[in-house]
Parts: sequence; C-alpha cells; structure tokens
Amino acid sequence: MTPVLSIRDLHVRRAADGHEVVRGVGFDLAPGGVVGIVGESGSGKTLTCRAALGVLPAGFTVSNGSVYIEGRDLSTLGSADLTSLRGSTISAVFQDPASYLNPSIPVGVQVAEVLRVKKGLRRRDSRHEATELLAAVHLRSPALVYGQYAHELSGGMLQRVLIAAAIAAEPRVLIADEATTALDVTVQAEILDLLADLRERTGLALVVVSHDLAVVAQLCDEVLVLRDGVVVEQGPADRVLHHPEHEYTRLLVDEHEQYGLDRFLAHAEAGA
Repeated sequence: MTPVLSIRDLHVRRAADGHEVVRGVGFDLAPGGVVGIVGESGSGKTLTCRAALGVLPAGFTVSNGSVYIEGRDLSTLGSADLTSLRGSTISAVFQDPASYLNPSIPVGVQVAEVLRVKKGLRRRDSRHEATELLAAVHLRSPALVYGQYAHELSGGMLQRVLIAAAIAAEPRVLIADEATTALDVTVQAEILDLLADLRERTGLALVVVSHDLAVVAQLCDEVLVLRDGVVVEQGPADRVLHHPEHEYTRLLVDEHEQYGLDRFLAHAEAGA
C-alpha cells in the first residue's frame, strides 16, 4: 500500500547562517495511520510539518531529502499543484485557531469558502455542507455557530471550526500541530476524541505534533522523538513509551508522568 505521506531523510536549512535545523527526519504514514512527533520547543517538529505542507517560513529551505504525498514528489510540483494539494490531499490544524480565522467574517462563511474554492460548490450548497461539517465536529447548534464570529466562540469551539475547515475538502492527511496545547484538559480530551473519531469514520491519516506524551499515547501508532532537529528515537508508540531506549526519551517520559502519562500506560498495560 502506497503511503499517503512519506518523508525521506529530510534536512531543513536556515539561510541566515547555513545551519541545518532539521537533519535526517523520515517516516511513512499509511492511510488511517497516526504518527506522533514529540520533542521540546525548537526541536524541529513544526519545520518538519511545514516542509510536508510545502510552506516553510521565509529563510528556510529543504536542503536534502524528499517529501512524497500519495507518491508525488513535492519538489517536482509547481506552485499551482502545491496549492491544489493543500486542503484537498493534505491539511493542517495549528495551535492558535483565532490567528487563522478572519475576525470580521462569520466562521461558517469561512468554512463554506473552503468548500467553494476546493470543491467548486455553489453558495447555497456550500452553506449547507459547511453547517453539516460544523455538526460533524460535534459543535452544538451548528446553524447558530455558522453565523457567529471568532470572538464569540470559546477556544475549544474555535479549534473545532478550524478542524471543520481543514477536513472540508476531504484530505487524506491532517497535520495537528500542537492543536490542543492551549486548551484545558477537558476540552483537550474532546478534541482528541474527535480526531480519533474522524480517523475511524473516514480513514483520515494523522500527524500529531505535541510536547505532551499523554496526547501521543492516546492517539499514535508510531512515535518520532526529536531533539535539536535529529530523531533520537523512533518506533511503535507502545515500545517507545513503555520501553524507551534513549536517555532523552526516558527524560521526557519521566517529566510527563505528572500530566497523566503514567495513568495511561498503567491502563494500557492492564488491558493488554
């Protein structure tokens, strides 16, 4: 089976000083699979994801390696093809949803706009489908939410709206980059359950980026541990979290026990 996303020996260089801030990252993501990327701030997690989306910040370039989406090498695609891929084949949700939504336009209209651009729907059809998407991400009163503005919604509701927009064009891959970090524990759990539900219902493949191993433990099949742009440990989630081999991974596990990772692992072992 062809991976929906394949990253091979990825290196990302910072133009200002020539430093490679990502060095040798690689993984294959199967349809319906979930890969977790963990590490401290500055470890290269977000740059890896932006390289996969073809949207590296100014001053950063892919200096070696390759990214394939459904077997297509991103480096061979023009800007129009890359734009077409984003949203329709690979999409993303980031940490601060408010910064990705226009405060002067109702949130439902923004979801509907994605449908018009990516799927060519007419205005009435896009409104209907956008409302259905808001319901699909478990927003109560989706017709009401459709007409509301970003400042009228809570952080958890905004994140659900952003997920609705991200899945509007039925992508094969969704990158969730610290998508639950700013949310309280209860809302975070609801968003994680939503992502798991989308995976089960639609076969959506996920890349979950987080500094919180409890999040990764809940969702992921495979885990990459990044430190200073290098993968120090990689493998099945159960093995990496239960029996970490690298000292840095063991440190992360120890530090995150206070956030509930110990309880998750104990529950997983009891159910094994």
